[in-house]
Amino acid sequence: MSNPFDLEGRVAVVTGGNGGLGLGMARTLARMGCAVSIWGRNPEKNRHAEEELRALGAGAVAAEHCDVTDRASIADAFARTLSRFGRVDGMFANAGVSGQPKPSIERTPDEWRALMAANVDGVAACFQVAARHMIERAKAGDAFGRLVATSSVASIEGAAWNEHYGASKGAVNALVRALAVELARHGITVNAILPGYAESEMTAGLFANEKFVRNVLPRIPMRRFGRPDDYGGVAGYLMSDLSGYHTGQCFVIDGGYTIF
Repeated sequence: MSNPFDLEGRVAVVTGGNGGLGLGMARTLARMGCAVSIWGRNPEKNRHAEEELRALGAGAVAAEHCDVTDRASIADAFARTLSRFGRVDGMFANAGVSGQPKPSIERTPDEWRALMAANVDGVAACFQVAARHMIERAKAGDAFGRLVATSSVASIEGAAWNEHYGASKGAVNALVRALAVELARHGITVNAILPGYAESEMTAGLFANEKFVRNVLPRIPMRRFGRPDDYGGVAGYLMSDLSGYHTGQCFVIDGGYTIF
């Protein structure tokens, strides 16, 4: 019996895959035999992540420089990925920023626009370039595509002092649902992963705050914060054939935080 989680022959892009949750997803995808293209802005982090994934000895790996706030950069990275692998079966739009926590009445228009450019426009642009390619393949008889966005539980709870971040992730959830309906006819599923509080470079400063840890950790039934590899399982499932009828959904991975 064949392994339904064997991703050999599939190719996935993971934006922001050079660290944090993106690297956790990329590790699992590579272990499952998937070829992985890491997109990131930091050449040194890209190189280290590529070396780490290659050491797993599983799927082929490449790293591409990409700034998801720049559509030309996205188009170039996608073209290089196609040149390297010949196809893209999955786009994990994981790259994003957290923004500066402060009272909403002090938020400047520039701060709002900069965060939306990365967290909403970047996801939409990555999905658009991948969907064009996937639709072309579907019309040629090769109907398979996976679009996955990294959202946040901030999109479903009140993100006080971080309203622009919560709003950006809420927009991603709505985008996922709309595209799921539009693209299903082409064999493309579209879903979102909603992490809770998880360890990454983005949250390092937050977790260094003893008051924050003291107040939040008891609210997590698992009694720990998330780790990058905690998000690999759902990434692998969504990339596999087993998720072919699962679309338009928000997968909350938060150790039970939002139910407690």
